[in-house]
Amino acid sequence: MAKATKRKTNTEDYLRMYRQMVRIRSFEDNANQLYLSAKMPGLTHMYSGEEAVAVGICEALTDDDKITSTHRGHGHCVAKGAEFKQMFCELLGKVEGYCRGKGGSMHIADQSHGNLGANAIVGGSMGIATGAALSARRLGRDDVTVCFFGDGATAQGLWYEVMNMAALWKLPVIYACENNGYSEYTKTDEIAAGSLTARAEAFGIESFEVDGQDVLAVNELAQRLVARARKGEGPFFIELKTYRYHGHHVGDINRDYYRSKDEETIWKEQRDPIINFGKWLVGEGVASDAELEEIREAVKKDAADAVEYALAADYPDVGEVDMHVYAPNDAA
Repeated sequence: MAKATKRKTNTEDYLRMYRQMVRIRSFEDNANQLYLSAKMPGLTHMYSGEEAVAVGICEALTDDDKITSTHRGHGHCVAKGAEFKQMFCELLGKVEGYCRGKGGSMHIADQSHGNLGANAIVGGSMGIATGAALSARRLGRDDVTVCFFGDGATAQGLWYEVMNMAALWKLPVIYACENNGYSEYTKTDEIAAGSLTARAEAFGIESFEVDGQDVLAVNELAQRLVARARKGEGPFFIELKTYRYHGHHVGDINRDYYRSKDEETIWKEQRDPIINFGKWLVGEGVASDAELEEIREAVKKDAADAVEYALAADYPDVGEVDMHVYAPNDAA
């Protein structure tokens, strides 16, 4: 773990980051069970293993700051402030979901906390994030937008178009690339020539690499870049080295043909962001093992209660089928 300063005065911040990472892991565990038990329609893409990325970055943001997400977006949503009940309702197609059950796993959004939404199109939110940053600039706001995307999305031409605009106009946007080592079923180094940071640097964008399993290192970098972006020094690019524990999606169970069990075991046992941060908290005297266990049990109960609530919740009325689909045409 990275060394932190003001350890005693930062206790509340540290415990909140730990709790948020545990909340993401617990949400994903339950989402996976809902799929395996055939209670959830459609597929979902697990974020387990990458929790330090979402939490480290989102802890540096305010509710007014914006994020855009990906098909692997539950972690971003939770880290930005979403509640379990509304999230599980959304996954199950219930009316109390954040998008009234119409978004589901891959299109969930929570604009009350600045989450402009997940996007099932790889790299599909890059233009949305850059547009949000331009909007903030034009409106004279100091909002910062973070665009989360995977390593595979760096092959999308849209990214190069929006980076060019963002660099020319010095927009307050941070492009956060979650490099989990695989683009679906292919190793990143087999699909991406050269370094990812060099691609952003070609546009004159300052670029950084950080250990995506170290929440303190991610948060420290994010705080610095967010502060600079507010002052008009953006945009920035971050490559976060991380790892997904599950397959590309919940149906990708037998992964032997593209990555080994030994590799997965090493990441889970030696590089787990929650376990390692927990050890750091105990070692620095911030919390005891018992206190961390209390957090985990409380989160586990909250998630279980939210699942039961969502399972019993109502579906939208059939009359809503054409609601919230198109913006109203005032000129009509």
